[in-house]
Amino acid sequence: MSSLSWDVRKARIVVIAVAAVAFVSKVALAANTRGPADVRFFWGFARAIARTDPVRIYAEQMPWLPVYNHPPLASWMLLGLEWLAQQGVPWRPLIRFPACLADFVTVLLVFAIVRRRATKLGTAVWCAVGAALCPVLVATSGYHGNTDSVAVMFAFAAAYLLVDRGRPVAAGLAAVLCFSVKLIPVVAVPLLFATAWRAGGRPVLLRFTAGFTALFLTLWGPVVATVPGGLKANVLEYAGGNFSFWGIVRFARWADVPERYVSLLRGDGHFLIVAAIMAVGVWLVWRRPADAPRAVAVTLGSLLLLSTASGVQYLAWPAAGLFVVGLWQGLAYGTVVGAVAASVYSGQRPVHWTDTEMAFGALGWVVLALCIASAVHRALAPATPRPPVRPAPPAPHAPAPAAVGAPVPAPGAPAPAGDAAPAPASAGD
Repeated sequence: MSSLSWDVRKARIVVIAVAAVAFVSKVALAANTRGPADVRFFWGFARAIARTDPVRIYAEQMPWLPVYNHPPLASWMLLGLEWLAQQGVPWRPLIRFPACLADFVTVLLVFAIVRRRATKLGTAVWCAVGAALCPVLVATSGYHGNTDSVAVMFAFAAAYLLVDRGRPVAAGLAAVLCFSVKLIPVVAVPLLFATAWRAGGRPVLLRFTAGFTALFLTLWGPVVATVPGGLKANVLEYAGGNFSFWGIVRFARWADVPERYVSLLRGDGHFLIVAAIMAVGVWLVWRRPADAPRAVAVTLGSLLLLSTASGVQYLAWPAAGLFVVGLWQGLAYGTVVGAVAASVYSGQRPVHWTDTEMAFGALGWVVLALCIASAVHRALAPATPRPPVRPAPPAPHAPAPAAVGAPVPAPGAPAPAGDAAPAPASAGD
């Protein structure tokens, strides 16, 4: 598909139309399926928050529910959804609506991000369409729900606002939102700070930090001041369930690695993994700050690749971002891993995988590793120069070009009146 066959307006209409169809389909799936146990658990959390408040929920004893491991913004979201449920909105589609809506916004972000970096407009269209129809996101958002897709949306919004839109304050706000609804995108936060410094120096970094700090204190400050112990134990130190149907823990148990080493990996070892992923993200944007969205995709994908916890909904972390890396990367991961997610969910047993599903999950893990390697390889390659832009024709009132043989001003001589260089544009917000 040649970029000459598209103009941006038509391309955007196509992307919005496909994203809207995918959104409606996911909402319909949510409305007509019972969903996993998380749907019921979230209702219990929402009712507990309504009885107490979104701050003290971390100190609430809920023996009939799993650990409440969700950051402060998720608590406020559940409070709002519980109020809507009390007004008569059915809970099952309601709790999965935020993830479906987040996917819609993420598709538009994928289109905007790729369009600014691809040589052909058609590439951006196909990447956005692929993200909209990605089987992983259909399964995890339309059936499972949870808040993973919402967190991913805010992470890419932060990178886009920072490097593509030049809005550091808004980017700082989005950066806080991404890990305030689910902690996993915290791996992308250091690279966003590094990008702000590399892309605009101290002024941009200060604006980004101001937005970040203001919202962080608003959302996290009351919880830290009131129930710091519950927040630390339930959210910051949460290591996931003891399931091992995906990833390095599964491979370790297949290889009969002694359980004490697996426990070490799942304990303090996973902090080292997170630190290493953060370092890779910072290194990538230090080389190319303009590629911050791809660095976000690499960090989210690496977190899933090296995660010591298993959850089917976790498969959504890199799904949209791999389309930012490349069309074939997104399609390969979405197809292989999407088939696994669909199989698991169709049997309504997300924490009990068959041997065949775990084998295909291992294949999906390898595909994810190759996709991340391709993104890092692209970051290491020399930057490809863009084709020169054809100069615009002179305006009707522009002075005629000097005649052949006209005297050329000496170097350093003052420019003639009316030819002063324009002042550089200031970075606004």
